[in-house]
Amino acid sequence: MTESQYAQVAQDSADVVIIGAGPAGLVLANLLQHDGIDCVVLERAASAHIRNRARAGYLAANTVRVLERHGLDEGIRLRGQEHSVCEFRTRDGRFRLDYRHLGRGETHTVHPQHELVSELLACFVSAGGRVRFGTEAVAVRDADSAAPSVTVREEDGRPARWRARYVAACDGRHGVGRRSLPPGAVRRHRRDHGVTWLGLLAEAPPSLDAVGYAVHPHGFAGHMARSAEITRYYLQCARGTLADEWSDERIWDELALRMRASEYGPLVRGRVVQRAVVDLESDVLEPLRYGSLFLVGDAAGLISPSAAKGANLAVLEAEILARALTDALTRHDLEPLARYSERCLEHIWRAQEFSHWMIRLLHGTQDPEESSHFQERLRRSRMASLRDSRTHQDWFAENYVGI
Repeated sequence: MTESQYAQVAQDSADVVIIGAGPAGLVLANLLQHDGIDCVVLERAASAHIRNRARAGYLAANTVRVLERHGLDEGIRLRGQEHSVCEFRTRDGRFRLDYRHLGRGETHTVHPQHELVSELLACFVSAGGRVRFGTEAVAVRDADSAAPSVTVREEDGRPARWRARYVAACDGRHGVGRRSLPPGAVRRHRRDHGVTWLGLLAEAPPSLDAVGYAVHPHGFAGHMARSAEITRYYLQCARGTLADEWSDERIWDELALRMRASEYGPLVRGRVVQRAVVDLESDVLEPLRYGSLFLVGDAAGLISPSAAKGANLAVLEAEILARALTDALTRHDLEPLARYSERCLEHIWRAQEFSHWMIRLLHGTQDPEESSHFQERLRRSRMASLRDSRTHQDWFAENYVGI
């Protein structure tokens, strides 16, 4: 539609229009509403979809503190499980790190992301918050002005427009927030790590009381508990592998081989209920703002899942932005908004560096020009240092849990 045609469609308004009802968008919405800021959340999916969308489940200590600070932690207090042990299995043996006693003494809390999203949504709606499900954001217009707007397609297909003072894009790397940025507005830093995982969700109890990282000549395998009945697994596979290419039997046999089940105990098998191919990539946009449009969560930067940082960065960024928007709208103090990008990028790049380190620790070289034997010996040396050096273990713990 043309600008003149959009001017004739139904319009509504809010001080802050939030695009996306994931952890970033819903934390931001709850914090703004608590501070009396008029906001609305636009989500293209149905309510049932976001309540059941399986995602990461390891919450960093800072994320738990943010939720506690704002009274959004009831579900975590009732159902969250503290976790602090990871186990590494390699050709040189296995070792465990209880990072509760390392670094800053912080732990993770295991709480499935779809449950957190459901809780955040319930808090927001019960306090009178507005959420428009089935509403697809089409474009952010006039973001370089003091009166941006978001054009949308309603659930019934009708076009509409939301006017705002600020727009927060919490809609991921492929969302309308990024797509609405004009050429040259931001710089994009991108890295393809050359590694592909087959991500699996199995109806099976955890097979060990730790996050398991297995390094094997066939490739990496990972074990991450989600609940007493559900376990997340990862298998490194060839680039171009299709999600349904491997049978359940092949998956479990390969997991058992790479995790050395014959040496350390069998895996509890079950039906594989979800599978997806993940190419490990990272990217960061700078700055995280264009005029009145702010990027949050995966819209701001994509991080590989190797160190469970994505959702935790999203919550941190949402809190920073909520405070800045409140200062701007209630006290006319624009300085925190001016510093939003700088403050977030400091944490984002730290997380990216650790994620990159983890990828190199767990995977062989993907560069054909590098000596595979040389790189393998370096990797074994890194793993031995992590096993034996308390200094190295403290560094690992601080960065593994920290944001």
